[in-house]
Amino acid sequence: MTSKKIAVLASGRGSNLQALLEAFPVHHTLAEIVLVISNKPGAYALERAKNVGVEAVYIPWKKGGQLEFETEAQRLFENSPIDLICLAGFMRLLSSEFTERWTGKMLNIHPSLLPKFKGLKAQKQALESGERYTGATVHFVDSGLDSGEIVLQDQLEILPEDTVESLSERLLLLEHALYPDAVRRVLERD
Repeated sequence: MTSKKIAVLASGRGSNLQALLEAFPVHHTLAEIVLVISNKPGAYALERAKNVGVEAVYIPWKKGGQLEFETEAQRLFENSPIDLICLAGFMRLLSSEFTERWTGKMLNIHPSLLPKFKGLKAQKQALESGERYTGATVHFVDSGLDSGEIVLQDQLEILPEDTVESLSERLLLLEHALYPDAVRRVLERD
């Protein structure tokens, strides 16, 4: 069996990328990450990829430059060819044309129990809501905001002493375990 090829889009430090790199190292039998793309030139995610020999590409996303970014990303995906795209802290919204092209082949991780607390500042929303639990969700990407089919979720208790920062840190650890498991499930069903 040929391993599936994964591309990751990331905008920042890439801690979820690191969890995926550890779960799917180069030459893994199920899948391997072969490409990491960032819209930020100094994103540490690019360094993480380079450190393990994975192709790391910066594609600028200038004001009004969404089409250029998506066109170049699509070209790179087709050259590999890519079987699955994972968004890992990618802080941009992709066009409906782009997401439709990758229907059922693009995943995102979000720090809430969707459908609650979509979009930015989900941790703050969870704290302010008075909820006792929050969590993380891996879902397929569609043209809506955090609205695609849910693949996997896990929850954790919101502690009375939690701040946005402490809750974010605990959720990130949950995400690091959840994302590789969700990717595995998606690839094993194909």
